[in-house]
Amino acid sequence: MTAQLKSHTQGETLVLTLSNPDYRNALGPQIYSAGIEALNAAESNSDIRSVVITGEGAHFSAGGQLNRLLDNRQRPPEHQAQSIEGLHGWLETIATFPKPVLAAVEGAAAGAGFSLALSCDFLIAASNSVFVMAYSNVALSPDGGGSWQLARALPRALVSQWLMLGEKITAEQLFDHGLVNAISEPGQAIQTALLWADRLNARAPNALASIKELINAAPQNSLSEHMAMEKQHFVNNLHHPNAGIGIAAFLDKQTPRYKP
Repeated sequence: MTAQLKSHTQGETLVLTLSNPDYRNALGPQIYSAGIEALNAAESNSDIRSVVITGEGAHFSAGGQLNRLLDNRQRPPEHQAQSIEGLHGWLETIATFPKPVLAAVEGAAAGAGFSLALSCDFLIAASNSVFVMAYSNVALSPDGGGSWQLARALPRALVSQWLMLGEKITAEQLFDHGLVNAISEPGQAIQTALLWADRLNARAPNALASIKELINAAPQNSLSEHMAMEKQHFVNNLHHPNAGIGIAAFLDKQTPRYKP
């Protein structure tokens, strides 16, 4: 079967499903380009307030397909570089996408599949899910920003252990280190992620977009630069119609209904 990225909406949430069941939802160029296209369309669609990414069947994603990598060894290096650029383009689109993106992980999230889960704003994992970056097992090094995500969130010694030894990591371990938001029962990751998405959908989209932009910028900013950025976002959001809705609802002890 051809790898594809399936999509459907549930309420105000767009659900993107990695579908490559013959290879445990291995990733590839078709999925990367489809992911970028789907997010670009969702960004301009005011009916969509969040996105959930999940995998079809028992697994999230096995990452790269080794047979395809073997074939790419017979091609010029630029061919593999172009494929990785496609992956990185999709993950950078997730990072800059102004709406919350949630990963719902069942089974294995390996290699670039692990990187994809880490690139999302929220990570919901089934209790029996397993995460691994086993690149070193086949004499390779990480891609997809996985080493960057882990290195900025965890102690160097632990990241070295997980990446250099290609160790399997449980959902509970990631939860304990603050990289997983919630652990679900097996088979319930998507339902748990949709509940989280509903909570996010009820909040002002402009405020969530500002928060995501501020979180992304924080590691590169000095304190003074970041406070200047916070000031501009705060002023912009205060004068957005949603601030009037939110403040009035809070004072009146009502539930706010925010505009797109």
